[in-house]
Amino acid sequence: MEYIKNFSFKDLRRLWNKGFLSLVLWRERHIKEKNFVLVLSLLVGLLGGAAALILRSLIYYISTFLTSFISITQGNWLYLVYPVIGIAITTLFVRYVVRDDISHGVTRVLYAISQNKSRLKRHNVYSSLIASSITIGFGGSGGAEGPIVYTGAAIGSQLGQSFRMSPRILMIMVGCGAAAGIAGIFKAPIAGLLFTIEVLMIDLTTVSVMPLLLSSVTAATVAYVFTGYDAEFFFVQSEQFVAGSIPYVVLLGIFCGFVSLYFTRTMNMMEKFFRNLRNPWRKTLVGGSLLALMLFIFPPLYGEGYTSITELLSGNVSAIVDGSLFYNLGSEVWFQLLFIGMVILAKAFATSSTNGAGGVGGTFAPSLYVGCMAGFFFAYLINNLFGIDLSVKNFALMGMAGVMSGVMHAPLMAIFLTAELTGGYELFLPLLIVSALSYVTIKIFLPYSIYAMRLAQKGELLTHHKDKAVLTLLKVNNVIETEFLCVRPEMNLRDMVKVIAKSNRNLFPVIDGEGKLKGVVQLDDIRNIMFRPDLYRRMYVEHFMSMPPAKIIVGQSMEVVMKTFDDTGAWNLPVVDDEGKYVGFVSKSKIFNSYRRVLRHYSED
Repeated sequence: MEYIKNFSFKDLRRLWNKGFLSLVLWRERHIKEKNFVLVLSLLVGLLGGAAALILRSLIYYISTFLTSFISITQGNWLYLVYPVIGIAITTLFVRYVVRDDISHGVTRVLYAISQNKSRLKRHNVYSSLIASSITIGFGGSGGAEGPIVYTGAAIGSQLGQSFRMSPRILMIMVGCGAAAGIAGIFKAPIAGLLFTIEVLMIDLTTVSVMPLLLSSVTAATVAYVFTGYDAEFFFVQSEQFVAGSIPYVVLLGIFCGFVSLYFTRTMNMMEKFFRNLRNPWRKTLVGGSLLALMLFIFPPLYGEGYTSITELLSGNVSAIVDGSLFYNLGSEVWFQLLFIGMVILAKAFATSSTNGAGGVGGTFAPSLYVGCMAGFFFAYLINNLFGIDLSVKNFALMGMAGVMSGVMHAPLMAIFLTAELTGGYELFLPLLIVSALSYVTIKIFLPYSIYAMRLAQKGELLTHHKDKAVLTLLKVNNVIETEFLCVRPEMNLRDMVKVIAKSNRNLFPVIDGEGKLKGVVQLDDIRNIMFRPDLYRRMYVEHFMSMPPAKIIVGQSMEVVMKTFDDTGAWNLPVVDDEGKYVGFVSKSKIFNSYRRVLRHYSED
């Protein structure tokens, strides 16, 4: 009894760590890594599916409670209050509890894969769940998919790290977590798998395909068991798609491409605007006020907006103005068109204001929302202008795939996700046309998705292109050689010869008193004078040093470094910091050796 009384939490934790370490060691001795990854992927799928259920439930209960006070027949001043309160609570939670930046979840997962050896922090398992449920539940115009991807990826990363998986398997585990998050939140296992391939750009190989598929299917199964087998959005195809509609489908695809371009560029513009507001509370005030004003005028912008999508897909157009100042005009066709068009334009501002103010939400659901509105608007406008009878429900569905494809640069995922969300598999051909054309249209203007753009601009993005991927994984700091002996410009030839005698290299950096690189001395350039004693006291380093053909700056991407080598034809180049101080040298041969080693590891199947 005395022993039990003195048994503390630290003792329990120590006992747990010891037991878990024994399990890890037993696994390493008895189960191969390639086999054990299947066990982990199943566990990631279960936990990812559970996390998706928790997030969906939290958002539903918070938003249902708050909107129960909302009147649908008039404007509601509560829309001016809810988002500001929600963002303020989220900001306090992130700033004083989490103490880390958890915005842009998908981008951070991409960064972890490309730059951080697929390692995500432990708090990411729960922090995005809490923050996004508060933000979106209180009306933040974002999606839960970005946060659940971040959460799922963190679950996969933590499990992989706990069982000491190799970096390559850890990357697959992060992908499994992300796939589980998407599959669980949407009940869409195929879309979860395609998300990791097209958005996170994880290669589909014989090693990765089964874990990714297993996690997706497991998470979707969890969602089906607890929420039923109905599709996320109720959709009944009451009007068959006919070949005569194909020209309009083509136009819709191009239209969705330009809507995607508008959405992406507006998001980037607003992101820069909020980045210039240094004070976090000023961001909360400005962003919260902008969001509140937009919600007051356009209530469909509240939260994820899935209710509006369901109403449009069921043909209930007038419901779009419920709870707004314009309720009495809801039956007017041209006002409906104007209102939907304004909602499409305002959604990008509302989403960027939510995130810029300090809220936590994704751009996944907003792209679905804008796509549905854009497809509906397109068909509704054509019908009323030209007296044509296009199916507005079908075109709303196609628009969802089109805008998602353009914003995320993921046409396959957009097609299958839309089909899985609505059960609209009979529209597979038009979905494919719209998705492909939207992707081709935006690709002309923007080479990267809204998620990858930030990393691509910094040269930190890992892609399917093997050569670029390997160069991204290589770091300049890892190939710098520092054993070169330095000389000073004021040293004479005699002192130079003494340095040469101590060195086993034929290259010597010339630095001044502040450590800044002034030039280099190559042994071949002074070979004809170094054996002439009569010049020892008359010739100085500054007379026979030369300038290197180029300098490498610490922190430059390896792709830029290799381009510099190609442009100059050099085999060795000096490395300096931002102030021009000498750091070391990089050689092309060492980079090639590192490249071959990383490529062999990266391509191992």
